[in-house]
Amino acid sequence: MRGDVICNLYSQTKSQDAMRQVFRDVLEQGEELIDSAGNLAAAPGIFPDYPAPIIRRGEAGNWSLTTARWGMPTPPVYLTGKRRDPGVTHIRNTGSPHWRRWLGMEHRCLVPFTSFSELDGRAGAPRNHPIWFALAQDRPLGFFAGIRTEWTSVRKLKEGEVTTELFAFLTCAPNAEIRPIHPKAMPVVLTRPEEWRIWLTADTPEALKLQRPLPDGLLQIVAEGTRADPA
Repeated sequence: MRGDVICNLYSQTKSQDAMRQVFRDVLEQGEELIDSAGNLAAAPGIFPDYPAPIIRRGEAGNWSLTTARWGMPTPPVYLTGKRRDPGVTHIRNTGSPHWRRWLGMEHRCLVPFTSFSELDGRAGAPRNHPIWFALAQDRPLGFFAGIRTEWTSVRKLKEGEVTTELFAFLTCAPNAEIRPIHPKAMPVVLTRPEEWRIWLTADTPEALKLQRPLPDGLLQIVAEGTRADPA
């Protein structure tokens, strides 16, 4: 069975205003979403280490729409003899001491997406054949359950050591739509404002209850065979 790589490619093609409007349902009285992301272009293909938008806790009880690079710090055991750390894009084992330090609400974030791809693992499928999934054919906004941190490391040799904001998102068992394509895992997808609020504000045990498959029937295949989903 092929397709061991889990969702190392996704898209986010909605405007910043669309992200702000969707997130309004999360805000409580006195809270604001501060847009500090600059001028974000549509991103039909986001790959590991690319900058991408996230929503995270900001200052004075507010929330921040900002950007971070995709890939959290790699566990040191896997960096022995390596000159750079390309980062870890997906996290399943939240019981690992390496990841537990970033599970508190101050490190949790939402990662906006409009579609994501899984490599087709079905028998006879072309090699490295992406299958794109979205919440509907018109690609409404959804969010991955993410974590983030500021970290100093060498991401690229030509770049040298940098201190930058990083993120990754959690994975879980696949649901009925993902399982035939990628039977090992899928991203943790959150679709409702109450889930977004829980992920961002609840105690860690309560928040981690959201590390579960999206209910069956909520994803559709919207494209395949391409390295981007510009729709």
